[in-house]
Amino acid sequence: MSLTQDIRDAFSRRDNALNQLIILNALVFAVLIILRAIFFIAQSSGTYTLIMRQLALSSDGWVLLRHPWTLLTYAFVHEGFLHILFNMLNLYWFGQIIREYLGDRRLVSLYVLGALAGAVFFLLAYNFIPVLQPGLGLPVIGASASVTAIIVAAATLLPDYTFMLFILGAVKIKWIAVAVVLISLAGINGGNPGGEITHLGGALLGFVFVKQLKAGRDMGRPVVAVGNWFSSLFQARPAMKVTHRSPVSVGRTTATASKAAPSTTPPEEVDLILDKISRSGYESLSKDEKQKLFRASQQ
Repeated sequence: MSLTQDIRDAFSRRDNALNQLIILNALVFAVLIILRAIFFIAQSSGTYTLIMRQLALSSDGWVLLRHPWTLLTYAFVHEGFLHILFNMLNLYWFGQIIREYLGDRRLVSLYVLGALAGAVFFLLAYNFIPVLQPGLGLPVIGASASVTAIIVAAATLLPDYTFMLFILGAVKIKWIAVAVVLISLAGINGGNPGGEITHLGGALLGFVFVKQLKAGRDMGRPVVAVGNWFSSLFQARPAMKVTHRSPVSVGRTTATASKAAPSTTPPEEVDLILDKISRSGYESLSKDEKQKLFRASQQ
């Protein structure tokens, strides 16, 4: 099977958002590497710079008005190998938790909203904080804001979930999130203040997203609605067919549909699973319990 077919298969599945996000970032990274090499050989580096201006988020509001799409595109652009490597590893590790517990759509919503929150923090900082105003016009790229939103969201959702880290051993995810935020704060007066500020915007978004979700408000609904609208543009509508069914066949169809309907998880069983998480952590759940918890979150 060809590489292009593998990519098509990955994007044809509706329950594959985590891999799709990683593949999309990797594809953009690969295309930019190829273009940079081509323009270097052709001695036309200015063309590559022009392309990057169409993708990177500028801290200058007037530039943003001419390139509004960069509020989101910057979160899929990387230039350094280590930059994309660490971002994608963190996206994979922490994205699995969000995907398994909250589902694919909320993972995508967190990624998009985290990027937007990071962009807002970045723009406000460079336009209103005096010490940063001399750097007005500097661009920012990378998925760090989105990834930080996912890390903090996972920590807010399951604070006692444990990761086994090299050298450190077992570490609860809440302490990982705290470390990420503190490192970003410490890096503001370093060489990449813009990037660190986007992290803080993503972190705040991840925290608020889960808190609002627990309160019954899904901040990701507008993202899902826009995504569904775009999907409908590229999906061919099936031809309308009129069929006549006898009462007997209708009854059989209804009965079959009732049998096929997914079962709901009783609230008492959900409470028992949540108690088990508080006692032993999310890792202690069986696959069946994780699936029941996921179904309950979709009800």
